Amino acid sequence: MSDRHDPRHDTATLPPEESVNDELEGSDLPASSHAVRPGLSGRPGVAVEARRGEPDSPGTEDGCAVLEARGLSLWYGANQTLNAIDLDIRQHEITAIIGPSGCGKSTLLRCFNRMNDLFPPVRYAGTARFHGHDVLQTGTDLVQLRRRVGMVFQRANPFPMTIFQNVSYGPKLLGVGSKARLEELVESALTRAALWSEVKDRLNRSALSLSGGQQQRLCIARALAVEPEVLLLDEPASALDPTATAKIEELLVAIKSSVTIAVVTHNMQQAARVSDRTAFLMSGRLVETGSTQLLFTQPRERLTEDYITGRFG
Repeated sequence: MSDRHDPRHDTATLPPEESVNDELEGSDLPASSHAVRPGLSGRPGVAVEARRGEPDSPGTEDGCAVLEARGLSLWYGANQTLNAIDLDIRQHEITAIIGPSGCGKSTLLRCFNRMNDLFPPVRYAGTARFHGHDVLQTGTDLVQLRRRVGMVFQRANPFPMTIFQNVSYGPKLLGVGSKARLEELVESALTRAALWSEVKDRLNRSALSLSGGQQQRLCIARALAVEPEVLLLDEPASALDPTATAKIEELLVAIKSSVTIAVVTHNMQQAARVSDRTAFLMSGRLVETGSTQLLFTQPRERLTEDYITGRFG
């Protein structure tokens, strides 16, 4: 057992998962900027149960796992939110994570870039691997991890600055100083986020002047600007109208050839439309996972069938 602070001995607990989401989304900093906060791998109140002799997984190819959870459990104080999750997120695919509110979907997503560490006391057990390396191990470089495994939240959270400054914010923090290179990265990210044609003539205007759907695509562009290998999205279209939602879905399908995607959604139709694989969580446990087509048409578990057909949730 690690000699770090063990929250099992604490009586205080964190708010439910939705409250943690609200705190993250209400921050003045976007997901990419959280990545530059130093020292969180050794932060008091973050504990990882010791593991012995677990070999790294082999390298990944298309269709192989980029992210892997094995026996992954998580506690906020005395509250257990995840229970022995085994899940693969495959390279260059979109994996949808579905389930009722409070079942641990967002918490699971945040395990892969250690965003849960921002809300101690938190304790992990099991492993969460990125390219075969357990990111829960003490000493993990969280700056590099969060650059390579980016995140976009449910509500758009653009900086109160220009469109250009929003997208160039991450690359600047990572040391990109060349104006030409920044302009190249901004154009590339906005193009991939299907926003360039709409904002190319007003890059110096406030990001807050954009519509809600445009702001969310801007946040996706901001995440893409640091060239991540994986993009985690926590209900990115839940607050958008159908037209804006369709644009988000189209861009996710368009970029999956270059970035692996895991998306939390309450929208069953959205999961069916855009994802290659789907994982169904209930009360912190993984009930079923598999190809989206099979899970939605021939689920193995009765609980899965009841959820996707609207009998509960």
